[in-house]
Amino acid sequence: MDIGSTWPKSQLGPPACEKHAKALQFIEEVTRNAESVQQKVLEEILSANAETEYLRRFRLSGSIDRDTFKSNVPVVTYKELQPEIQRIVEGDRSPILSVYPITELFTSSGTSGGQSKLIPTTKVEMDRRDILTNLRMPVMSLYVPDLDKGKGLYFMFVKSETKTPGGLLARTVFTSHLKSAHFQARRNDPYDLYTSPDEAIQCPNTFQSMYTHMLCGLLEHKQVHRVGAVFASGLLRAIRFLQLNWPQLTHDIRSGALNPAITDPSIRDCMIRILKKPEPELADFIASECSKENWEKIITRIWPNTKYLDCVVSGVMAQHITALEYYSGGLSVASTSYGSSECYVGLNLNPICDPSQVIYTIVPNMAYFEFIPQKSNSAKLVDLADVEVGQEYELVATTHGGLYRYRIGDILRVTGFHNSAPQVHFVSRKNVLLSIDEDKTDEAELQKSVETAGRLLRDESDAIVLDYTSYADTKLTIPGHYVIYWELGPPDSTRWPSDELLGRCCLAMEESLGSIYKRGRVADGLIGPLEIRVVRSGTFEEIMDHAISRGASLSQYKMPRCVSLAPTRKLLESRVVSAHFSPSLPHWSPELSP
Repeated sequence: MDIGSTWPKSQLGPPACEKHAKALQFIEEVTRNAESVQQKVLEEILSANAETEYLRRFRLSGSIDRDTFKSNVPVVTYKELQPEIQRIVEGDRSPILSVYPITELFTSSGTSGGQSKLIPTTKVEMDRRDILTNLRMPVMSLYVPDLDKGKGLYFMFVKSETKTPGGLLARTVFTSHLKSAHFQARRNDPYDLYTSPDEAIQCPNTFQSMYTHMLCGLLEHKQVHRVGAVFASGLLRAIRFLQLNWPQLTHDIRSGALNPAITDPSIRDCMIRILKKPEPELADFIASECSKENWEKIITRIWPNTKYLDCVVSGVMAQHITALEYYSGGLSVASTSYGSSECYVGLNLNPICDPSQVIYTIVPNMAYFEFIPQKSNSAKLVDLADVEVGQEYELVATTHGGLYRYRIGDILRVTGFHNSAPQVHFVSRKNVLLSIDEDKTDEAELQKSVETAGRLLRDESDAIVLDYTSYADTKLTIPGHYVIYWELGPPDSTRWPSDELLGRCCLAMEESLGSIYKRGRVADGLIGPLEIRVVRSGTFEEIMDHAISRGASLSQYKMPRCVSLAPTRKLLESRVVSAHFSPSLPHWSPELSP
């Protein structure tokens, strides 16, 4: 049967199956009537939550009128909502933000005072997110044929979770998804099969989980059609893991016996069924490829039927594009959807595109969206239907989870429209300076960490930090790490800091950074040791002179606390006199801070 002829036409293209046809038609309907969908979403949220403590505070009196809502309810950040959220954390079950029960709290990778934000959610909100999740493969199948004939090698990990004093689970959005009934149902979808067993995905031990993912992916290397992780950094981390562990992995394949270091009982039980017999020829093939000095195209060399990579490469993850191209031989990188802990937002309708040009179409029924113009003196927020192509906006969302006119913090550039729904390019995360994976360090956090290390430096030497800047090094090392450039003085110091002291300064900076950074460093192994590179005297004056020679104003020049321009970084590197790394891991606890 010709599926395309039995369903309403979609400008996206002919569907791969009946289920996909329904999904594509849904996309067409909600984007064709984006303004009316937005109006309906807002009315649903306001009508359902009219009796919440939060909305009653602003005297809406049950009104679902958009103008009344916008004139009465303020635009807020997490800081303004924190008192209400703290009551939920402590066990208050009254309708504070939502009439629906709060089912769990998402730990956002954004930070508040160095701690993870806690975003309350409801079943209604989670059902909305599942809608968008179900749209990704129907779109991908328009561009990549026969995805139901192979499997995905995905490096997916649950992260630490805890309970609040009030008994609610607090965990990442992705961990919640991996433990949901919706994720379990994927086993019935031929377009969403993985090489990894659920036991590997659910294992809390990162090494054992990664080892099992990789081993299973190698065993089924010809069945792999796509290789992925949540973020580009996670995929590069998997490549590094293979570089370090291929001798033991090939030993397991050659012998048909699992590495004794894998002690998780559920993994060992399932791997008895998967490691059925010794496969010396496969082990020889993998060992031959991995023992070569050149790892260019290693993904397609080991997994020859891979059609594309699947991971987020927008925002700070764009820094990993070059490395992915090297290891994959230029395979397309699909960044399929865009969302946050607060809400899901959009879908990439052209996933096989230049990864630096990823565009997301906002799905209008996910939340009620408003936009703060970035190049306007007007304080008036713009509705979804009124955004202008070429302009940049900060995203504001009102959600089914109990957030009202909440500033997400993402800066988006409007590039066009699909039907009447805006298409946007992710520009940046507001105020974020440094990021390797899920960590997001802003200027205030970096300044605080430098001040902390600076006090240690002054206490034990004559030196002080005269100036500093930074960047996230993700190209030369896996995992990536923070690099902090310090210029020290005075030059005639009689007690110049020792290498040991500067190493402790690195650790002091790490101890001062937020919990998301420290979790990535300690529990997840996603971030390498922080590095301080000391530059010679006068370096920062040279940088200022260089900027002024290129047109910067002497009276208004301010040293950037994160360097992105290659010439500036090259100048800094040419002036480095010593490099120092954190000698140990910072302290981190999975327990929520009070």
